Amino acid sequence: MSLTIYHNPRCSKSRQTLEIIRAAGIEPKIHLYLENPLSREDITRLLGKLRYEQPRMLMRTGEAVYRELNLKSENDEMRLIDSMVSHPKLIERPIVEDNLRAIVGRPPENVQNLLKT
Repeated sequence: MSLTIYHNPRCSKSRQTLEIIRAAGIEPKIHLYLENPLSREDITRLLGKLRYEQPRMLMRTGEAVYRELNLKSENDEMRLIDSMVSHPKLIERPIVEDNLRAIVGRPPENVQNLLKT
């Protein structure tokens, strides 16, 4: 099984999700998305795999930059995606994907849904 985790090592949920994956005997590809930001195409692909209808569903709406950019009232989906490209801290974490699906590891046990197949 091939998995990628979009990981922030400073986040406890991200670390716990990675630990669950490794406990299952899988060494995922680790993408440190704060150091290597996702592209617009990456985010669009993940939204599709997550089956999220709106980009906001992938956003950390409690972040200061969310308020600073006044994204609460933003309805332009491309602007929301571009905001995540420019400010990767806005992206919910961790995200784990396989070839067909993706999950957000909140709670970390969500990753079990990918490990079952």
